Amino acid sequence: MLVLALVAVAGCARSAGSGSAIRVISRPLPSLPTSLLGGGTLDPSLYRGKVLVLNVWATWCGPCRREQPVLERAWRAYRDRGVVFLGINYTDDPAAAKAYLREFGVTYPSVRDPAGTTGASLGFVGLPDTYVVDRTGTMRRWAFGAVDAGELDRMISEVLAEGS
Repeated sequence: MLVLALVAVAGCARSAGSGSAIRVISRPLPSLPTSLLGGGTLDPSLYRGKVLVLNVWATWCGPCRREQPVLERAWRAYRDRGVVFLGINYTDDPAAAKAYLREFGVTYPSVRDPAGTTGASLGFVGLPDTYVVDRTGTMRRWAFGAVDAGELDRMISEVLAEGS
């Protein structure tokens, strides 16, 4: 766990001023946690058969805080086009994470990853990380570091255009 935390902090620090690095990938989406930050349980039917944007974040990550408004705007722009967003809160205190969601007015769901195992199963190397998953459940795009609006739009548009 300490190793995962050190990797996350290093990644968060590295991405502080360098923007994101977008990669084309093709990996099956691993199982996702179902414990929602706001209480209750995530129903996987929320994202099955849809394009899914996953964002791994933490309250203590500066680049995560800078990109959060971009994610919320994209969610509002794409939700009527069959695109679902899901936040994955990485190793945070639940109360701090809930306060973060309120502070940024996040309207899409976020699940808890208290031990960092989901982040690790995604192949994540640091915070923030954003993945775009096609309709078949295959991860197609990965951005390490804070995404800007143009990068996120390009990632989503490319996966939508692939029509999987």
